[in-house]
This record gives sequence, C-alpha cells and structure tokens, in this order.
Amino acid sequence: MIGKNSKDLYGIIAALALALFSCSPPLAIGAEPKRTIQTVPGMPPVVDPNNLYSETRPDKLSPAVAKHLARVYVPSRQSNDVTVIDPATFKVVDRFKVGVNPQHVVPSWDLKTLWVNNNAEGRPDGSLTPIDPMTGKPGKTISVDDPYNMYFTPDGGAAIIVAEALKRLDFRDPQTMALKSSVETPKCPGINHGDFSIDGRYAIFTCEYSGTLVKVNLVEKKVAGYLKLSKGRMPQDVRVAPDGKLFYVADMKADGLFLVDGDKFVEVGFIKTGVGAHGLYPSRDGTRLYIANRGSNKVFDRPGGKGGVSVLDFASRKIVTTWPIPGGGSPDMGNVSVDGKTLWLSGRFDDAVYAIDTTTGKVQSIAVRREPHGLTVWPQPGRYSLGHTGNLR
Repeated sequence: MIGKNSKDLYGIIAALALALFSCSPPLAIGAEPKRTIQTVPGMPPVVDPNNLYSETRPDKLSPAVAKHLARVYVPSRQSNDVTVIDPATFKVVDRFKVGVNPQHVVPSWDLKTLWVNNNAEGRPDGSLTPIDPMTGKPGKTISVDDPYNMYFTPDGGAAIIVAEALKRLDFRDPQTMALKSSVETPKCPGINHGDFSIDGRYAIFTCEYSGTLVKVNLVEKKVAGYLKLSKGRMPQDVRVAPDGKLFYVADMKADGLFLVDGDKFVEVGFIKTGVGAHGLYPSRDGTRLYIANRGSNKVFDRPGGKGGVSVLDFASRKIVTTWPIPGGGSPDMGNVSVDGKTLWLSGRFDDAVYAIDTTTGKVQSIAVRREPHGLTVWPQPGRYSLGHTGNLR
C-alpha cells in the first residue's frame, strides 16, 4: 500500500524521467542506435559505421598524396614490366622493367610508396619493386619470398605478403620488408585475395584451388577457421560491405558472388553476375560494387572472351546493370579514379587496359604488354591503404 508521501514520490519519478528524455530523445520506432566500432589499437577510427568507405570520396584526398603524379600503373605478368598511363590523355607515358612475373601494384599503408609484387612463379627469386609516386620511377628491388599479393595490417604495423605457393601469410616490416612472423595456412591452396573486418580484428582470404575461405585472427596471428563454399570452385577477390556486416566473394567458376557473414563465418547467399567473376571495387560513394567478370572460367585463356562489368547496388544486393566489353575482353583487376567517373581494369587475356565510364559503361581500350594483371590507379582518396590494388579507408 502506498503511503501518505506517494504524491512526493511520483513527483520525483516524473522529474527524473523528464530529465532523462530531455537529454537523450527516444529513438523512432524501428530505428537502430548508432553503432560505435571498437577498432584494434593503432587502427584509425571508423568515421561512419554504416559506410566504412566514407573516407574514400573524391574530396578526401590525403595531404600525403598531394604531390603525387596522376598515373595508372599496369604490371604485365609475362613481359616482366610495368606500363605507365596518363589517365588524362589515355596515353602510355613510360614503361620500365621490374622483377619476374609482376602480379599487382600495391599502395603502402602510409600512401607514400607503390609496391610491385613480383612473385617469380615456381622460382626462388621473388621480389618487390618500390615505385616513388612523386616521380613515377622505380627504386631498388627487395628480395621477398613469393609475393603474389600484398596487404597491410589495419594499424600499419606490418605488411602482409601473400605467399601463394607457400600457403602462408608473411608479416614483414612495412618499410624494410624484413620478416617478422608468419601464419601457415596449410588448408588454403592458392591463397591470394582478402579483405578485413570493419574493426580490424580479422581478415578473410580466398583459397583459389579448393573453393574455400580462410579466416585469420590478426590479433593473435593465427588461423581462426576454414569455410568451404557451397558451390565454390575458384574464389578470387573479396570485399567487405560498407556496413561491415557481410563479405562479398567473387568466384571465377561459380560466375558470381558468395555472401559471407564474417563474424559467424558462414555462407548466407549467392548472387549471379557474369562469366568469370573476378575483381571487386566499390564506387566512390560506397553505394555500388563493380564486379569485373573476366569472360572465362580458366586461369589462362584466349582473347575476346565474354567479359564485362556487373554493377551491384549494396542496399538491395541486386545487379542493376551490366557493361559488356565491345568485341569481347577479359576485365580483371584495377580500381576507380579519384572522381569515381572511370573504372580502370586490366584486360588479362587481351593485352589491354580498359577505361570504363561509370555513368554510361562506355569502354576505351589501351594496348599494353603481355598479360596485364593487378593495375592500380594513383592517387586514390583515403586515409590509409590496406593493400591490394588500392583498398583504402
């Protein structure tokens, strides 16, 4: 039974409730509270938890790249060189030799160096060739075991060399490339492409020759598990969704994208795209994903395949349009220009580079040397690079 002071008690409760709601307005029905991402130590904060690509918009160029030349760097696997294109004129302006079998050109975490990954397939003389983006010229090559691809830990403390043939990830000093530690991935034949969780605690890499993914705990530097994709036969590039809740995995033989819940590490869906789904690149506003369909299900093939680019809307998870390569082609790896208006991709089997208008899908082709692979467009907006051909955030 409430006593004679009940009116005072009710008054106190009402006052407390009023103070609470005046400081923090109630959420609208159905609205979600804004997430705060607790990142690993040393990793730059996530500015927008709903769009981790928010800092790669055209107006977000870092001061670190202010004096860098606007260039497209194209490694050609068979001719062991890099072709340099001026994106303003679409003309080849330079070409220089590098190591054996250059695969990708990778921006460093601090955005100051571009690294050419020369993995010397089947040979012991793998190497990295640095490019100074202020001059566009190569520096002294560094010997490194089997550098098929290259990433960086989210805190910038280490370069991650993807030693494909050795089935391992080598963590190296990001400047000198001295070896610090390794993570063996024995159940991941053909480890090659990857992407990182929104908080930087783990990465997911593809295992090209087993239709499998491997999840790596970056805090403890160990394998956290493997996932066999239901129809997976040759997974390639990986890209995390803008909100960090899903990973999109291109599969060259499944001709589409697997959707994977990274935290639970389970497959949750599949989206058909085109023949030979391969490279994945988000638009500058983070609303769309460009999927390079290589036009072939083979590792090596003839020119003139049924290649093209599918465009996925992140919000609906639907393909909204597809741009074919006129006359056939083999779009592979690349990235988007600073202004987001041009998607640059190598034509792997056609000895060409494609400059694709992201509004109309119109394609301009530029001839390069034999078997171009992981080209990069430079500069790109963003605070830091997680590697590959420009996974900036």
